[in-house]
Amino acid sequence: MRAQPPTQVRRVGLLALLTALPVLADTAVASPDEHEHRHAHDHDRARAALSRGEVRPLAEILALVSTAVPGDIIEIELEHEHGRWVYELKVIATDGRRLEVLVDAADGMLLAHEEDD
Repeated sequence: MRAQPPTQVRRVGLLALLTALPVLADTAVASPDEHEHRHAHDHDRARAALSRGEVRPLAEILALVSTAVPGDIIEIELEHEHGRWVYELKVIATDGRRLEVLVDAADGMLLAHEEDD
């Protein structure tokens, strides 16, 4: 069995984390029915926005962010704010700082990145 390169391991770990985060975050405050409804609705909204061409695929956004802000992406959210879709990413920079990166979901343009509190 061949060992996976570190970036492949990170991507697999990231996918597992992204799958688990909504479940972990919601279980403490929402009933299973509430969580299931909200979780399905978020996926539907994101999928619909992608199919309408309102947002770029997540893989493209991840490639852009990893080039612009090197580090490990630990959290991703897609939000509709001020009339546009925005990807909000939490990144642990190579120097150890935790950063919040905002990306215009329609064109992949980096809007802002700042140290996360």
